[in-house]
Amino acid sequence: MTAPSFPITEIVASRRPHRKDAARNYDALLAAAREAFAEHGAEASLEDIARRADVGIGTLYRNFPTRRHLFESVYADDVNTLVQVAQDVADQEPWQALTAWLDRFAGYMVTKRAVREALNDESEIFAACRESMYAAGGPLLERAQEAGRARRDMTFVELLRMVAGITATAFDDDAQRDRVLSIALDGVRVSH
Repeated sequence: MTAPSFPITEIVASRRPHRKDAARNYDALLAAAREAFAEHGAEASLEDIARRADVGIGTLYRNFPTRRHLFESVYADDVNTLVQVAQDVADQEPWQALTAWLDRFAGYMVTKRAVREALNDESEIFAACRESMYAAGGPLLERAQEAGRARRDMTFVELLRMVAGITATAFDDDAQRDRVLSIALDGVRVSH
């Protein structure tokens, strides 16, 4: 049986440089941008991102000719990670697999808020991300529902909106956010 193909995986692979040193710089820039966007929002300084990645500004522009290209690449890379996590947890018990994926989704939402401001919902990247995320995460909810572990009167989109709403709220720290998310997921879980 072959692994499913996701549009975003192909886009991410096509953008990442093949040479090891170039790929290392590319990955460092994505990590630095993700961190800067989480801290400062969409207006994070490109110079600061290059400095955090320990590369020159020219290297940043060679990899990401525009700010939008950088936003799209960070967003696509994050969604690609969500796709990978869904595949990694697929063999776990259904409820455990779903909550492991949702924990990662909650973390992804922090970066998404900053990056999303700069992206158009109709962009090719955004559409590929949405399609890939639903194709990867949706079956985890379906499996938990079929196993009698998650309520059947909830769609995957509703579940994502609930988690997104929780992550959009200001919390004292990540532990508090995780506790509130756990309480909300208790309302999704079917107890035996």
